[in-house]
Amino acid sequence: MNVTFHGAARNVTGSKHLLTLTDGTRILLDCGLFQGMGDQTDELNGYFGFKPSTVDHLVLSHAHIDHCGLVPRLVAEGFRGNIYSTPATMDLARILLLDSAKIQAQDAEYAKRRKHHSPHGDGEIEALYTEEDVITALGLFKVVDYNEDFEIGPRVTCRFTDAGHIIGSAAVHLTILEEGKYTRITFSGDVGRYGDLLLKSPQRFDQADYVILESTYGDSLHKDLGPVEQALYEIIHQTCVLRRGKVVIPAFSVGRTQEILYALNGLELKGSLPDIPYYVDSPLSGKATQVLKDHPEVYNNGVKEVMKTDADPFAFKGLRFIERVEESRALNEDPRPCVIISASGMAEAGRVKHHIRNTIGHEKNTILLVGYCEPSSLGGKLMAGQPVVYIFGEEHQVKAEVKSIKSMSAHGDYEDLLKFMSCQDPALVRKIFLVHGEYEVQTRFRQHLEDAGFAHIEIPQLHQKIDI
Repeated sequence: MNVTFHGAARNVTGSKHLLTLTDGTRILLDCGLFQGMGDQTDELNGYFGFKPSTVDHLVLSHAHIDHCGLVPRLVAEGFRGNIYSTPATMDLARILLLDSAKIQAQDAEYAKRRKHHSPHGDGEIEALYTEEDVITALGLFKVVDYNEDFEIGPRVTCRFTDAGHIIGSAAVHLTILEEGKYTRITFSGDVGRYGDLLLKSPQRFDQADYVILESTYGDSLHKDLGPVEQALYEIIHQTCVLRRGKVVIPAFSVGRTQEILYALNGLELKGSLPDIPYYVDSPLSGKATQVLKDHPEVYNNGVKEVMKTDADPFAFKGLRFIERVEESRALNEDPRPCVIISASGMAEAGRVKHHIRNTIGHEKNTILLVGYCEPSSLGGKLMAGQPVVYIFGEEHQVKAEVKSIKSMSAHGDYEDLLKFMSCQDPALVRKIFLVHGEYEVQTRFRQHLEDAGFAHIEIPQLHQKIDI
């Protein structure tokens, strides 16, 4: 058999790993959208590297768009197999993919208008997929709970274990029988933090022969930073209370937004939440928060303890969810201090770009980054300390304070990743493939793994096929 890495190979988006068995059965692990890759993004999303109609099964680790965002395109191009996921992953995928289809349509319409006014304007510009493609894809989902063995083929069984990354996230464990021999392959998906603010820690898993392992923060440690609540309090107090400015927080709709709300709720329970307005300016974030509320089984013991006295740990005084575009625009015209939490997390798209454009030019404001940002994204450029950035094609001096809380990452650092792998006997792991990471980070993480006793570690390139 062999595995080909059609995404998240020496970068952090577009997760797609195609396993081809000796009998020709093809199992795709994740089908993600490339994001934040600059001018390459459209080209990368337009070419799978394989023919979708030849794929027999799709297994999703979780619902982040860089792991599931090209599923409707896969279906539109002929895939008709089952799509396996946890129940919460399907619930999240439904709202995220429908939202993505709307964005695809809007982007295509905008591109058509620009091309129409260009002297070179010819050729059709189409969305990657439509809402109808999403609906067709949702009809192919088969949901399976954690820790249940299920068959996806005559000689292939699968099991999900909790990866602790976002609600519903799973590590995928395949057991394949070929020529009288069993081969066990684990795909980590994205590995969460041990001691996460909301979710249970990643589960231990049975011995694997091969591991496809994410490595986003393979050279970083998060835990040296202070508690999230205290960091949020200090930034909000300094910006909104003392400087009378605004705090703009680009945050992914799934996971990060809910963690921020939970931390702010914790400040209110302690009586120390600054008395200012708090806005979640993302309709998708509101829906994702409701999905999390619908799946309390994923909460860790700390959240369950809070819920004994606080029925809604994601709500507090002064919080308002913004729905309409007119309300979002009004926030930019309101000079009063406030906190605005808005998607997207890398500040590459969505309403948050407008809020950053509106606040970036004044020293009283703060832009707070709370997760991974691809280096070429707007968030990545701000995190790197660039003094000038371009927003909607216009140059902006970065005068607002730029802060980050790295400990809020939903990705484990290298100690978390090593702990995830600690249930494995290194002598029995034939090979580890590092994916979902920048190449320089992966090379440093490879050394950490070698120090832990793992001997055979590869860092595949995009579309590279490797026999196993």
